Amino acid sequence: MVKRAICSRWAIVSRVMGATVGKIASVHCLWAPAAAASLRVVIVTTSLRECGMVGTGLRALARGVVELVFPNRCGVCETDRADGTGGEFRHNLCAACHRAVTTDPHPACPFCAMTVGPHTDTSIGCAACRGSSFGFDAAVRLGPYDGRLRDAVLRMKSMAGEGLAEQMGGVFWEAQRSNLSNRGFDVVVPVPLHWSRRFTRGYNQAEAIGRGLALGLGIAFAKSALVRVRNTPQRAQPTATARRENVKGAFRVRRGASIAGKGVLLVDDVMTTGSTASEAARTLKSAGAATVVVATLARR
Repeated sequence: MVKRAICSRWAIVSRVMGATVGKIASVHCLWAPAAAASLRVVIVTTSLRECGMVGTGLRALARGVVELVFPNRCGVCETDRADGTGGEFRHNLCAACHRAVTTDPHPACPFCAMTVGPHTDTSIGCAACRGSSFGFDAAVRLGPYDGRLRDAVLRMKSMAGEGLAEQMGGVFWEAQRSNLSNRGFDVVVPVPLHWSRRFTRGYNQAEAIGRGLALGLGIAFAKSALVRVRNTPQRAQPTATARRENVKGAFRVRRGASIAGKGVLLVDDVMTTGSTASEAARTLKSAGAATVVVATLARR
């Protein structure tokens, strides 16, 4: 028989073959503890007296839950946890991948998160943003769009990458805790996808990353506060002015969203020119946001 339980937007199907388990007493949806890498887990509790047996079906169900909580392969390089070569796994990443994505090899500008030289004066920004009129107040990155972090971002571009995206939100929080925890954030808001792109991809990777950051910060997560009302072309724009025009008016704040007076952490997976994040930040500020800081997983 098949029992289906839905945890948020995850549909987890457990198949019990070759045995009748009996009555399922209850199904609970909850956040797993840190040891479960912040994955949402469906826990099925069953009365053994009512079942009358613990057969191969229950053991199969238990194995399925364990594999969901503790995946067997690294989410980036697919190193098998069981063969012992990946070292200690954290957030479903092997030791080498975790170290690679959390080690930023270069200094970054605190205003736009662009890579800068080791002795660059960034007190008023860097060469890339000095004199620019970004709509956000500052930007924080996990690292540059390169190596294992780039591999992780590319894996998140399909529906199968949602679990990895959530894990990367937790990685981001742990790596940048000191840079994020004392900024007075009230709410985490992901940069939205247009409905057509979300339909094609199956989920919004910025939303999945944002969940992990909101959980770490212990603040509200407003996944639908910002709406993308226009599907902007994805092709590269030749000038900064063209890039700004490309995203102008692309967002609106959803009616009823509580943004006024709030410190907002705006989350996206990749920042290239900053035009999209800037327009999203301007939209939030037009709705009364006090400050907007961008958290981007990778900076091109």
